[in-house]
Amino acid sequence: MQTAKMNQEQKVSYLTTEPIPKLIREMSVPTIISMLVTSFYNMVDTMFVGRIDTQATAAVGVAFSAMALIQAISFLFGNGSGNYISRRLGARDYRDAERMAATAFFSVLAVGAALCALGAAFVVPIARLLGSTETILPYAVDYLRVIFFGAPFIMGSFVLNNQMRFQGSASVAMIGIVTGAVLNIALDPLLIFGLRMGVAGAAWATVLSQAVSFTLLLALNLRRAAIKVSPRNFTPTAYYYYNIFKGGVPSLCRQGIGSVATILLNVAAKTCAGALADAAIAAMSVVTRITMFANSALIGFGQGFQPVCGTNYGAGKYTRVREAFFYCMKLGAAVLAVLSMLGFAFAGPLIGLFRDDPQVVEIGRLALRAQCLVFVLNVYTILCNMLLQTIGMALKASVTALARQGIFFVPLILLLPMAMGLRGVQLAQMLADVCSFALSVPLGWGVLKTMTRDAVPDEADAGKQAAAEPAKK
Repeated sequence: MQTAKMNQEQKVSYLTTEPIPKLIREMSVPTIISMLVTSFYNMVDTMFVGRIDTQATAAVGVAFSAMALIQAISFLFGNGSGNYISRRLGARDYRDAERMAATAFFSVLAVGAALCALGAAFVVPIARLLGSTETILPYAVDYLRVIFFGAPFIMGSFVLNNQMRFQGSASVAMIGIVTGAVLNIALDPLLIFGLRMGVAGAAWATVLSQAVSFTLLLALNLRRAAIKVSPRNFTPTAYYYYNIFKGGVPSLCRQGIGSVATILLNVAAKTCAGALADAAIAAMSVVTRITMFANSALIGFGQGFQPVCGTNYGAGKYTRVREAFFYCMKLGAAVLAVLSMLGFAFAGPLIGLFRDDPQVVEIGRLALRAQCLVFVLNVYTILCNMLLQTIGMALKASVTALARQGIFFVPLILLLPMAMGLRGVQLAQMLADVCSFALSVPLGWGVLKTMTRDAVPDEADAGKQAAAEPAKK
């Protein structure tokens, strides 16, 4: 126990004293690699499935909204517990952090098992609800049935990854994620074409790789994490679930509304006549995968920022939080600007990599170029959301999380296609990005203005004592 506590002390000291640029680079590089590799294997899934036909490509896009919902619940528990753990590490309350880690992990496994059962029982109506046409439905059902079976492994992996990342062990977490992603890429052609499993093969590749990631992450957590998950620390009380929801609801909103947005996008595209509907769903599915890949670099910066933010905020070192935020802003803006220019210039060829169908390429080209024009605005929107979430401002964080694909995208995707047809489907996300940036600026800036000085010792101690309520016992 003394050795474990010494490791915890060293981790907190490191996160609260090392120069910010060095910390962000060390925390961000592994998460950027994890995010890029994860996005890449999602893209590879779509590319291999695209070799089957347009309906199979569209089916993966339809199923993506269900996967996004599974991820949303995972992030609720993973980010909710991770935010709390990072603040308790800053306050040096290690026992409390251990209880939170175990409670979130074992709870999400139970939720995953429930989703597995429900998905198996209602896979056909779920596929229809997600926007499948009659020609897409058989592919979507084959894919979703397998994905629901793997829900406990997928959700457990996300929680373990996020908890270790918030402890500052991003490199360790990266090992599990990247191993699973590489395995997925290797299994895709083998299962889809070698064993002739078709679209179900892509789903099995995802589930098997996630099961390997889960096993590896659990082993790494038990051997190398400062805060380990253990059944004896499982504490299913209202206090811990309240803090999971308080810290995780913004992530649930961000990911969950993304699932709703994808469903509405598919439904809007489905209103196109005949075969054009399948082409529109396939095109927008491809655009979503490409933009997710570009956003991965930004999210990686943000995820590198979160453990630095949470631990320093818990220790009362607010000026370091502010410095880290603006450092990530500069780096994120530079990277996303370059990616946006490349995406705009090569929009057509990029779409064609996934599905070489003239209709799919034509529809996707305009949608991708429109989003590239305003992509750089997402830097502030996403980092602002991560800042507010990590420091415990759940309401403001939830608003910024809902803005991009909820508050603005949902009404736009419902109204613009009625007024503009397919063009409205292609332009809705671009307009939503502009509006969400405008909303996020005052919400984030007001908080940043208060972080011009560190907390004095008495204030920091008061904050720690307030967090350690007797109700958690």
